[in-house]
Amino acid sequence: MRLEVYTRGLVLAAVLMAAGTLACRPAAGPVRISETRRAMGVPWTITLYAPHVPAGRAALAAAFAEVHRLEGMLSDYDPTSDVSRLSGASPMPDAVPVDPELWRVLEQAVGFRDSSGGAFDPTIGPLTTLWRQARKAGRMPQAEKLAAAREAVGPEALQLDRGRRRVRLPKPGSRLDLGGIGMGYTADRVLDVLRGRGIDSALVDASGDVAAAGRPPGTSGWRVAVAGLTGTGSTAVTIELVDAAVTTSGDAFQAVELDGIRYSHVIDPRTGLGVVGPSAVTVIAADCTTADALATAASVLGPREGAALVARFPGAAARFVWLEDGRPRETTTPAWPTPLSQSSSSGGGP
Repeated sequence: MRLEVYTRGLVLAAVLMAAGTLACRPAAGPVRISETRRAMGVPWTITLYAPHVPAGRAALAAAFAEVHRLEGMLSDYDPTSDVSRLSGASPMPDAVPVDPELWRVLEQAVGFRDSSGGAFDPTIGPLTTLWRQARKAGRMPQAEKLAAAREAVGPEALQLDRGRRRVRLPKPGSRLDLGGIGMGYTADRVLDVLRGRGIDSALVDASGDVAAAGRPPGTSGWRVAVAGLTGTGSTAVTIELVDAAVTTSGDAFQAVELDGIRYSHVIDPRTGLGVVGPSAVTVIAADCTTADALATAASVLGPREGAALVARFPGAAARFVWLEDGRPRETTTPAWPTPLSQSSSSGGGP
């Protein structure tokens, strides 16, 4: 059975190798249940193996409830979310208390910002808004608007009072955007919910942020196919996940060509512009939060600096694909696993 996974930059296909259907199996074996719902603006598919159908259905309901709970906290599209209300209070004269879980996400985001030298930045909201408008209009942002947005982004735009666990956005026009970490964090929490209900074999596909717990019964792991750049003849590979996560960041589905240059929706906080493509980065890590943030940062940094960043995180690995002089190029970090299979990615998907 094949589960299509649409990512920011590529198409992943989670190939579920274990046999079975959505119907009940004999009592001696586990039951496979899968469901797709829309949240955070994208489809989420959760697949799990449960001892019986009622337990599986109850676990799925709890898992999707967790997705929607965190959407209400982390989404910058929802004007009532915790993040949106915090952004709406800028500039703040004083630091304000936030939900302990939001604090944890912000603290992690700042950690990735510092590790990446600013290639990942949770205060990128003003640039995100401006770039969305530019993509919709089909023209580059005006220089003065770009300069104003860049002024509201950066380490000084988000202050964490770690002693009191309070947050301050001191700059006018500041806006948080946790899109580079929020879905990965949520996927990790969904697996926590499932494990708490006794589910030790599950796959969470947050439209490309893929988190795996355990392995399907009778298999050595969850098999995930990672495509190359669509239509370029680059290589698609199949990898295997066990208690790990994989995320791809790139420009396959959200790109725009302006003045003859192809730009990704992934923004370089240092320039305020989309990353020039076509290109994509796939990161494997022990958890989806890390994979999500590193894929975003590595997309901005490029193969050389991005690989150096990924190598600093134990157990993490990355694959970079891009076009150079019209030809597909690829490089991987030393920890990238040997593919189970590979094929041409000249078509629209793997």
